[in-house]
Amino acid sequence: MGTTIAAKLRELGHDVLIGSRSAGEDAVPFADAAAHGELVFNCTNGNASLQALDSAGAENLAGKVLVDVANVLDFSQGRPPHAGVSIDDSLGEQIQLAFPEARVVKALNTVTASVRVDPGSVPGEHDVFVCGNDEEAKARVAELLQSFGWPADRILDLGDITASRGTELYLALWLRLMGPAGGPSFNIHVAH
Repeated sequence: MGTTIAAKLRELGHDVLIGSRSAGEDAVPFADAAAHGELVFNCTNGNASLQALDSAGAENLAGKVLVDVANVLDFSQGRPPHAGVSIDDSLGEQIQLAFPEARVVKALNTVTASVRVDPGSVPGEHDVFVCGNDEEAKARVAELLQSFGWPADRILDLGDITASRGTELYLALWLRLMGPAGGPSFNIHVAH
């Protein structure tokens, strides 16, 4: 998921560093990537996001828009995995609480990686969601999503960061829809 988003950002002309626990050919330590970016994406496994962001350093995240696209998946009971933190908490909220100086926006966690950066790969109208406590940060993320191809009227602002409970728990349904949909390349549309 991270490499897909990074490739799209590079294609759009952004200067991108990918952070990793173990720096390698295409990655640098989390702290270096976080210090480099004016906008930071959390594309880690949701079970390890807080640890990875801690490695990135609160000082490197302070004041920056932190786009959280991660989901917590628990495979301990087999497949399909249990999705989400709980009904009264979310990874998005936990990240905002742990890094209060970061401007956390939950987005893109309800679609597969390829649809995140190419919404036109799914025919018809469909929606993507954003939520967070900082209005300007959400506007910046919405602008970036538009550069990915998401129409402005299909980017639905769900409100503050507590709305990430819903987007994270939606993953339980998304996992079940993959069978009837014939794979992960699908999305939903809110008709009203």
